Amino acid sequence: MNIIFKGKHIEVTDALRNYVEKRLSKIERHFDHILEVIVTFSVEKNRQIVEVTLQTNRALIRAEEETNDMYTSIDKVVDKLERQIQKYKEKYFQKPYPNTNKIELIDEEISFEESKSTKVPKIVKTKRFAIKPMSIEEAAMQMNLLGHNFFVFANDNTNKVNVLYKRKDGNFGLIEPEF
Repeated sequence: MNIIFKGKHIEVTDALRNYVEKRLSKIERHFDHILEVIVTFSVEKNRQIVEVTLQTNRALIRAEEETNDMYTSIDKVVDKLERQIQKYKEKYFQKPYPNTNKIELIDEEISFEESKSTKVPKIVKTKRFAIKPMSIEEAAMQMNLLGHNFFVFANDNTNKVNVLYKRKDGNFGLIEPEF
């Protein structure tokens, strides 16, 4: 397991590195499919924030915690990761072939109203990532593991880029492009 440490407004000390490595070794004993771990420490006023992203060959698992003590943040984020890995293992490894019929996708037309304000929004962040072909259920599981409200993926049935999103009513929606 390759661990990458990053610090925002903080110097990553050897003590922090050793503590994180010790705590993550507990996770590695229970789940040995981890390829890379990115640990980001940041300090904002009195908040000590730790963000950890685990990359496996099939999923990204991300957790973030903030407290007023860095070591407490590390403990909490590792506990959160353990719960997410357990959920991932239960969903993925107990079923040899995920059943895509469990997720009900709702077709709906989305209409956008023109903005009435004169302030023009601008792009403040661009994110690039590799898209892997996966089923709709795998995309839903990945979205839940990351804690996001939407997920962009390549649908393995249609070989097109789709967007899966969580609706306010708790169901999922799927956006499929037509060219």
